[in-house]
Amino acid sequence: MTFSTRINSIRRRIMRAITKGVGSSYTEPKSGSLKPENIKSVLIIRPNHRLGNQLLLTPVVQEVIAQFPNCKIDLFVKGGVAYPVFENYKEINKIIQLPRKPFNELIKYAKVWISIKKSRYDMVINGDKNSSSGRLLTNLAKADFKIFGDVNEEIQQKYADYEHIAKYPVYNLRQFVEKLSGEKVKRPVPLLDLKLNAEELSKGKTVLDDIIKNNKKTICIYTNATGDKCYSEAWWETFYARLLKEFPEYNIIEMLPIENISKINFKAPNFYSKDIREMGAIIKNTSIFIAADNGVMHLASAALTPTVGFFSVTSEDMYRPYGNGSVSLNTNTTSIDDWIVEVKKILNLQ
Repeated sequence: MTFSTRINSIRRRIMRAITKGVGSSYTEPKSGSLKPENIKSVLIIRPNHRLGNQLLLTPVVQEVIAQFPNCKIDLFVKGGVAYPVFENYKEINKIIQLPRKPFNELIKYAKVWISIKKSRYDMVINGDKNSSSGRLLTNLAKADFKIFGDVNEEIQQKYADYEHIAKYPVYNLRQFVEKLSGEKVKRPVPLLDLKLNAEELSKGKTVLDDIIKNNKKTICIYTNATGDKCYSEAWWETFYARLLKEFPEYNIIEMLPIENISKINFKAPNFYSKDIREMGAIIKNTSIFIAADNGVMHLASAALTPTVGFFSVTSEDMYRPYGNGSVSLNTNTTSIDDWIVEVKKILNLQ
């Protein structure tokens, strides 16, 4: 762990301790006071700039749309990645963007916070229970209905997957609505979804066809990740060689990161793009996507492509890809033979 990472970890712990009681004075409205058809404006707060965290917000956005079909949604986020992520969500009214480096733009940072105080919403949802600023903003915002995102032990005992960072905001919202309106929801939790359209998918296929130049199906790998989540060149080269041996009837291509590096030394056909939606569209035209836990893994999941996520230091329960036959694999407790078995299961289903 780097010095800056340790400092940020300490800072987050201190801020969580300071803001733990924020929202305790909020009086929850009485049962029967919430009429879903009357919810017209919703603010969802997740002040994080990382791609993965914005993609992990898509399930609760979909849930809000399903629960309150007459509503428009404002998103309070950090950085600009939310714009391409939610580009095809017509229900998004406004993206309120904090600067990524607030200390460099203190005046702009303060103005964005103040803008929340000036607005009025029917409902405010904190999308991250561990976000101190999310709690503060939820408390600051003007709304009759507020969901602070606290861990709910009752729901935690009911759902084995409650810890997942994309799912617990959905479960919290459902319980809140059920408690105040009496309406129960039994449908599955929404998947991560980039909502790629037909034109984007067609362009993605054109790009992929230009790379592979044949009619075989394609396995896509992504060999980069941040910090301790990143596996070594030797690890990836061993796995890549095994993929070539086990799946000769498939193309194997590599998506390159923004740094334009490859843990297999560019041995596979590869592609590179800075366009999040183009990346997703290309991935969608492949049969399976394989990566360590990172934002691009979540992008593949949001492209609705079967995804294999490798985990070694982060929590599978919090971040595993789900839906579309996706699986997570803890590389500390499984072997390369196990990984090949899981890849074969996914490909055989197709």
